[in-house]
Amino acid sequence: MSRAFVKEPEDVEGLPDRPISDLPNDVTAEGLRRIEQALAAAQAAAQSTRDREALASARRDFRYWNARRATARVAPEPSDNSVVRFGHTVTIVREDDRRQTFRIVGEDEAEPAHGTISHASPLARALFGKGVGEVAVIAGGEAEIVEIR
Repeated sequence: MSRAFVKEPEDVEGLPDRPISDLPNDVTAEGLRRIEQALAAAQAAAQSTRDREALASARRDFRYWNARRATARVAPEPSDNSVVRFGHTVTIVREDDRRQTFRIVGEDEAEPAHGTISHASPLARALFGKGVGEVAVIAGGEAEIVEIR
């Protein structure tokens, strides 16, 4: 068979690294546990697979999680609920009376569908430093902070 008809896989060894944020890698204690679990899973995957593509992917994940673990800074739980800070759970009421509650966490642990948002998100940045009763401008609209815990 002619080599012209054999499709070689792309250079899987040269998979580009996953992008890493330039922001401080603040995490909650739970976020650090998740990073450590992801790092262990990536290491196990890299050691157990013989498939080139899977190995390259596992190595890339290992490099990412290793870098995130090395830079992780566990933020203390906020003890003062007077203004919004990293780690707080905040309830807002939007102009259309939608009530939403989010916990502000690290970038790798944020899952908005599960009620957690990244400290780097526009919503979190709009809320930081504001207290109950204050209004934040969010996505062109306004939202009032009604609870911080």
